[in-house]
Amino acid sequence: MRSKQPPPASLSWPERRLVWVERERLVVLWMHGASTRSWVVSVLAAVSRIGDGWLWYGIVVCLPWAGGPVGTSASIRMFGVGLVDIVIYKIVKRWIARPRPFRTCAGIRECARSLDEFSFPSGHTLHSVACSLILTAYYPTFALFVWPFTVLVAVSRVILGLHYPSDVIVGALIGAATAAISFNLL
Repeated sequence: MRSKQPPPASLSWPERRLVWVERERLVVLWMHGASTRSWVVSVLAAVSRIGDGWLWYGIVVCLPWAGGPVGTSASIRMFGVGLVDIVIYKIVKRWIARPRPFRTCAGIRECARSLDEFSFPSGHTLHSVACSLILTAYYPTFALFVWPFTVLVAVSRVILGLHYPSDVIVGALIGAATAAISFNLL
């Protein structure tokens, strides 16, 4: 027989937080289950490595030559938003200092190298979303390529044991916000 749990509204803030943490841990464990297949780890580790920034750096450098004035404008916007995002990312990472899932959850292993110690927010997702929004605002046909890649980057971070789903969600929201704000400023 199941024990009766009190409704979430009757729980205190610390109790609700623990319920959230446990649910998120279960999602990480479920998603990390895909890492039992070596080909999944190989593909997602490659996506994650490209998501370190190499794809976006290449696009920023090539756009002025390949896209003329429009490409230059997109490149400058991506570079500026990238700088702002790095500052936000570093401040939030150090302030929250959330350990990565492979450090705190039994059954989660590190399937790819992490660039730093903490998990919140996902910098890979933050930058991928910001760059994808900017790039597809200037070049809508690129959406067919960059959005599937961005989704793979986000999913890879959880499956590889490097992030919790909330790290990825908040990273995506920050990236979307900074990209959207950039269109109102420049």
